[in-house]
Amino acid sequence: MAVKIRLRRLGYKKHPVYRVVVADSRNSRDGKVIDEIGTYDPNQEPSAFKVDEDAAKKWLGNGAQPTESVARLLKQAGITK
Repeated sequence: MAVKIRLRRLGYKKHPVYRVVVADSRNSRDGKVIDEIGTYDPNQEPSAFKVDEDAAKKWLGNGAQPTESVARLLKQAGITK
């Protein structure tokens, strides 16, 4: 089972809001999740990114792979290098 940290899309048309979730890579984008660790709102100025640092580090330590967009957000937040 490949575990990914990725964004789950919420919000309405042309106004996305995302939740940062840990999910099996075989599940759909908005499908079943293992854990919900944060939120990301690109509509605010500046973009609002909140994540549970301890949970993110725990999942990364357990081998979860972040998607490109989540990896960029985690790097900006100072959680990964």
